[in-house]
Amino acid sequence: MNPIHPPRRYLMGPGPSPVEPSVLAAMAKPVLGHLDPAFISIMDETSAALREVFQTTNQLTFPVSGTGSAGAEAAVVNMVEPGDRVVVGVCGVFGARLAEMCRRAGGVVTEVQAPWGQPVPTEQIAEAVKKRGAKVVGIVHAETSTGVRQPVEEIRQAIGDDPILIVDAVTSLGGIEVDVDSWGIDVCFSGTQKCLSVPPGLAPITFSPRAEWKLETRSTPVQSWYLDAKLLRSYWEDGEVRRAYHHTAPISMIYGLHEGLRIVLNEGLDARWARHHDAGRFLRNALAERGFEMIAADGYRLPQLTAVRLPKGVEDGLRAALLHEFDIEVGGGLGEFAGKAWRIGLMGLGARRDHALRLIQALDALM
Repeated sequence: MNPIHPPRRYLMGPGPSPVEPSVLAAMAKPVLGHLDPAFISIMDETSAALREVFQTTNQLTFPVSGTGSAGAEAAVVNMVEPGDRVVVGVCGVFGARLAEMCRRAGGVVTEVQAPWGQPVPTEQIAEAVKKRGAKVVGIVHAETSTGVRQPVEEIRQAIGDDPILIVDAVTSLGGIEVDVDSWGIDVCFSGTQKCLSVPPGLAPITFSPRAEWKLETRSTPVQSWYLDAKLLRSYWEDGEVRRAYHHTAPISMIYGLHEGLRIVLNEGLDARWARHHDAGRFLRNALAERGFEMIAADGYRLPQLTAVRLPKGVEDGLRAALLHEFDIEVGGGLGEFAGKAWRIGLMGLGARRDHALRLIQALDALM
């Protein structure tokens, strides 16, 4: 085997996003033992920084060892017991995935569906919760398959205080506002590889005190030992240098997340959200001028992930030319949009006008 030499790409797909150079440098630092006091301090700082980015005071806030899908599984298996009635909003691939996870956890799931490109109407979610007597509600904040932003901030008031609210913020955290406490979210999970500009491998998650209470009062064990938040809590939160062993943390990934969060907070959340909005608006305007049609409804479009229908005469195969001739990666459509749409990401480090302009200039050369 020879050493690997990956080509340099401009990552403009739905993830991963370009990684901050200092994050890569942090990941190359010496590996410590996962119970070393120096590493425990790094973990504590990482959890504190995640609270700031999630905008929460939740004590149980930490990165799950796994990608964003592991965060989704952790949220579901801890909050859904067999027989629980669950309402899930579905307007794309990732809402459907969340619903399937709830079914596999034994939940009795009602899907509230909306056409792809539209958010799920809040009033329909509330109606389903009332009709079904749902204990848990799940929703995707940033639907990566369609570029739709779900107005999560409306949901708690609509559904009332009782149901546990789970929110998928994989593509939103660090790119647009996510306010866990003010929005009444009980469990919110994300991924490192999107707007945080850290390689894939960790899933930040936060549990509210209400979610912890549900966890404590479960009548059945959490079906996953690895993702059991009660066991993980003893590892992340006991406040002692000698912590209860649960699993060997991915040391280098924690280093990378620590540095990524440091960059986010140094930039400031408001400034970072504004940068994503500016880059996304610039890209959308340029694509519209070239005949691309936005999939997400006006008023509900994500700045960091733009999903577009291809203009007449443009084939999906053009993505291969972008990759091989200009080293630009964009994502193809999923589900009903497969072969008919692209998903273009301007996330984290990549949320800049010059990245969008590079893609536009390449398209002009190829179309």
